Amino acid sequence: MADAIRLAGRGLYTTHPNPRVGCVIVKGGVVVGQGWHAIAGQGHAEVNALRAAGPAAQGATVYVSLEPCSHHGKTPPCADALIQAGVARVISAMEDPNPKVSGSGHQRLQAAGIETACGLLETQARAVNPGFYKRMQTGLPWVFLKSAMSVDGRVAMASGESQWISCGNSRADVQRLRARVEAIVTGVDTVLQDNPALTVRPELWPAPVASDEPLSGWSWPVDFAPLQPLRVILDSRLRTPPDAAILRQPGKTLIACIDRDEGKARLLEQAGAEIVLLPARAGRVDLQSLLQELARREVNEVLVETGGQLAGSFVNEQLVDEWICYMAPKLMGSSARPVLALAGINTMSQAHDLQLTDLRQIGQDIRMTYRWSR
Repeated sequence: MADAIRLAGRGLYTTHPNPRVGCVIVKGGVVVGQGWHAIAGQGHAEVNALRAAGPAAQGATVYVSLEPCSHHGKTPPCADALIQAGVARVISAMEDPNPKVSGSGHQRLQAAGIETACGLLETQARAVNPGFYKRMQTGLPWVFLKSAMSVDGRVAMASGESQWISCGNSRADVQRLRARVEAIVTGVDTVLQDNPALTVRPELWPAPVASDEPLSGWSWPVDFAPLQPLRVILDSRLRTPPDAAILRQPGKTLIACIDRDEGKARLLEQAGAEIVLLPARAGRVDLQSLLQELARREVNEVLVETGGQLAGSFVNEQLVDEWICYMAPKLMGSSARPVLALAGINTMSQAHDLQLTDLRQIGQDIRMTYRWSR
């Protein structure tokens, strides 16, 4: 099962909006086939493993990191493929949280006389698909917040100048983070100040990391261009310039507003943007409504790349699942802007408690990964 979970990690950048799944087929103590879901719309992990196993799959045990599907999507049900192959036993790491499956894959296998079991290494398997699991359970995507700050916790000078705080190695490392998500969220102030592209750029892709961890990073599949995430601009009053760099990139850009000025909207739509009108909260786009809209569009994982004000709003509203912070060996001074603009913290009892889940050096920077203790 550990091998199946590692194989699932190979689909980290290419399967969305589908979950990442790996499969290993064993017969007589020998691995006779293995596979993973590589690209959405193509063969699922079980089908690829069965193809590799051939006739040896009959009477074999199948280890799969997620319950085999039982419904027709872009491909036929994997449960049917396993039944037709004549496997004897299917062991799943976790039940599929998708209501279209949710145990029915196992039931179909059991009805065909195939022994099933579920729950082996479930925690590790769930970690490969945090966004898919959360979206299916809550109707919200998994939210990564990415920050680059100085040692004294600053992200921009008082003037707004911020390029570049982190080193080139860190900026290359961010490419992996961008590549795994389906959407990148930023604010209009960041667009006006930095004019970012917010794209995945293969030429900056760092070398894969040698590791047994399932999500350690893999090279692009052969002959496969990176999936460009949906770029999302929070722009309440449609201040985004029609000639902004973010609108001239491959992929799609969504601008979320609370006041649709038809003249501005027409120019932005002519520049290639899609405009969506969302509910307001305190004069700005309601962040909960934004995430619900992204989940409706089958977005599993979101990366928030923005300034301290909007980043702080996501944190204040408890919408961030994981904070990835690159700390550069710089001091920017007390007049520079803080990494997070957090309101309502006046006593130590109100301080946010974080759990450090990863710490490593990236070039001259330190990358810290935190989750909230809630």
